[in-house]
Amino acid sequence: MELRHLRYFVAAAEQENVSRAALKLHVSQPGVSRQIHDLEEELGFPLFERSAQALKLTDAGRKFLEEARAVLQRAEEAVKNARAVAVGTGEEIHVGYAPSLTIQILPRALRAFQRKFPRARVALHDLSTEEMLAGLRAGKLQVSLMVHPPRKMLRGLHFQELARYPLCAALAPKHLLAKSKEVSLEQLADEPMIGYSRKDYPEYHDMLDEIFAGARKPRIVEEHDGVTSVIAAVESGRGFALMPRCVESMAGPRVKLVPVKPAPGPIPVGAAWKNGPDLVKEFIAAAAEGAKN
Repeated sequence: MELRHLRYFVAAAEQENVSRAALKLHVSQPGVSRQIHDLEEELGFPLFERSAQALKLTDAGRKFLEEARAVLQRAEEAVKNARAVAVGTGEEIHVGYAPSLTIQILPRALRAFQRKFPRARVALHDLSTEEMLAGLRAGKLQVSLMVHPPRKMLRGLHFQELARYPLCAALAPKHLLAKSKEVSLEQLADEPMIGYSRKDYPEYHDMLDEIFAGARKPRIVEEHDGVTSVIAAVESGRGFALMPRCVESMAGPRVKLVPVKPAPGPIPVGAAWKNGPDLVKEFIAAAAEGAKN
């Protein structure tokens, strides 16, 4: 007995006619009749009472119909579940992210990904660049949304750029420079600066060295390990910070983001990964979709 026999039987029972069952199944009428006959032969009892115009289920046929439908449904579920495992839709992936850089990309990526893979679970980890790179190499993370690190830090990993964000000076709303349309590097040189921890974000300090290579560098008065504390420090008036424009979605009116002149190079943000199932590629595709919106 094969699933084909059950499908033909169920179609014939529902249509109460071999011709209509054959039409529904897109097969020939003799093929349906032969499969049902073979099934009855194997079972050892008739499933239908036949007349010239229609088929009528026997008592045994009605019971067998219930069981046949259950078997076919279970087989369909088995295929779906196996396919889910094959493409990772029943799995969990761990995603590292930098809040200040992914405030726009990440929510859109999650929505697009969950629409396509509603059964997949995404575990999010708010981490520094160093922590994300270590997590990817150790297999604790499958993908990370982060600033493009130096090539030497990406050794053994893949990176796909998703977006670029201009750098701005983040200032307290009541700061004198907050009302300016733009600020120069010379103006910022005399202001106390709030930065990220050099230990956790070495690429941030490399970026500052490049930006102020031809100008006087501001004095960093505080270093923090996360964007929320940097925003709080700037809001309180303890100094300014250089931050990507996308932070505006997170900070709101708490700080004022003013363009810098001459404009530093934009910050490239993307997805880093080592290897993994197809689900990782699907998440990166969703992140790319989110970056375009």
